[in-house]
Amino acid sequence: MHNAAQFLGKKALVLGLAKSGHAAASLLATCGASVTLNDSAPDNGNPLAEELRVQGVHVICGGHPEDILDAGFDFIVKNPGIPYTNPVILQAEQLGIPIWTEIELAYLISEAPFIGITGSNGKTTTTTLLYHMLNIGDRHPLIAGNIGTVASTVASTATADEVIVLEASSFQLMGVDEFRPHIAIWTNLYEAHLDYHGSATAYAEAKAQITKNQTATDFLIYNADQPVIKRFIENSKATLVPFTTRGRCSEGISADGESIYWLGEPIISRKKITLPGAHNLENILSATAAALLYGCERSAIESVLSSFTGVRHRMQFVTEYDGRKFYNDSKATNTLATKSALSSFETPTILIAGGLDRGHSFEELRSHMTNVKALIGIGETGDRLLQFAESCGVGIVHEAGTLREAILVAYAASDIGDTVLLSPACASWDQYPNFEARGDEFIEAVQKLKA
Repeated sequence: MHNAAQFLGKKALVLGLAKSGHAAASLLATCGASVTLNDSAPDNGNPLAEELRVQGVHVICGGHPEDILDAGFDFIVKNPGIPYTNPVILQAEQLGIPIWTEIELAYLISEAPFIGITGSNGKTTTTTLLYHMLNIGDRHPLIAGNIGTVASTVASTATADEVIVLEASSFQLMGVDEFRPHIAIWTNLYEAHLDYHGSATAYAEAKAQITKNQTATDFLIYNADQPVIKRFIENSKATLVPFTTRGRCSEGISADGESIYWLGEPIISRKKITLPGAHNLENILSATAAALLYGCERSAIESVLSSFTGVRHRMQFVTEYDGRKFYNDSKATNTLATKSALSSFETPTILIAGGLDRGHSFEELRSHMTNVKALIGIGETGDRLLQFAESCGVGIVHEAGTLREAILVAYAASDIGDTVLLSPACASWDQYPNFEARGDEFIEAVQKLKA
C-alpha cells in the first residue's frame, strides 16, 4: 500500500454504510486514522457496522446529527449516491472540509497506476473488454469501481506491476481531488442523472473530472463523433486520442465497414468481431486504443474481440429456443440505451420494456421502432409504453404483470427467426432492487420456458 502513513492520526468522516463506505472506513482505520462512520438508516444489528466497531470505528446510525462536524474532521469520504444537497455536505463545503468519494482514497493509497473509464453508456462493456485484453496481453490488470468491485479494496493490495482498470461514474468523479489516471476513456455523453446533477452542463463537468489532473504524459481517449465532448476537454493537458466510427482516420483509432484502424493503418478486420451493435463499436475502439497504448500485442486484442459476446445484463445473449434468440439488456435504464439495443438487430423484435416512471418521454425510440413486431410493457411505465408503441404502428401490444408473464406473451407473439429483447428503457426500482435482479429474473424465466 502506498503512503498509508498520510492518514495516520487524521480525523475522517465516512458518510454511508454501503460496500464502498464500509471499505473506506475499514481501510482508513487500518491506516491509523480516527474514523467516524455515519449512516441515515437504523443500525438494526448491521453486521458491517459491528465489524467496523471491532476495528475501533465510531459508528452512528439512524440519521445525521446536526453537530456531527463539530468534531473537526480533516476530510469526508461520502457514498456517491449521497447528493451534494445533503445538509452535512453543505455544511462541510462551507467549512472548507475536503469531500471525496472512495475512488480518490483508492488513488491516494495505490501502488498501481489507473486506467479510468467513464461515459453515459458503455462503461461496463469497455471496462470488461479492456480488462480481458490486458489480461491476455500479460499486463496484470485488476478491475474496480462502478462495475461492482470497491476500488479502495482493490487498490490496498495492488502492486506497481499491476494496473487498475476503473469504471467511474459521474457521482464518483465529483469527489476527486488528486485522482489522475494514466489513461482515461470518455465513451460518450448524453443527458442523464439530471435529478442528481441539476443540469446537463453540471453532469458533463463531472465526467470531465476524469482528465483534470492528467498531464502530457497521460492519454485521454474520447469520442470524436460527439462535438459536445470536445467542449469539455478543451483544458485537458493530456495527449488526446480521438476515436470515430465514421470511417478511416489518420489520427487515433477509427473504423469503417471493413476494418479497425490505428493511426490510419488497418489492424483488425471487422469480420473477426463477435460483439454485435453499432454502439458496441465505440466500446471496442476505446478499449482497443487503451490496450495498444498500454503495450498490448495486437494478437491479444484480436483474441478478445473474436470471442467476447457481451457483459451480463448488457446486450447479453441468453439462449436460442425454438428458432427465437433471447437477449438480456436489463442495464438499459434509459431510452438512449434501448435505442442502441434496437439498432443492433435487423430481425423482427419482440421488445419487453418498462419500469420506474420518472416521467421521461419515449419519443427518442420512435425512429427505431420499425423492426419492433410486438411490445410487452412491464412495471409503472407499462401502460405509457403501450400507448407509445401503438402510436408507432406496432401491431401487438400487451401489458404484463411480471417478467415471467412477459416471456410467455413474447414467445406467443414471436415466430422463428425473431429476437426477444429485454431492454426496459427505465430503471428497475419499481419492482426490483436493481437492474441485475431484473435481468436475473428474465434469464430464469427464459430458462423455464425452454424447460
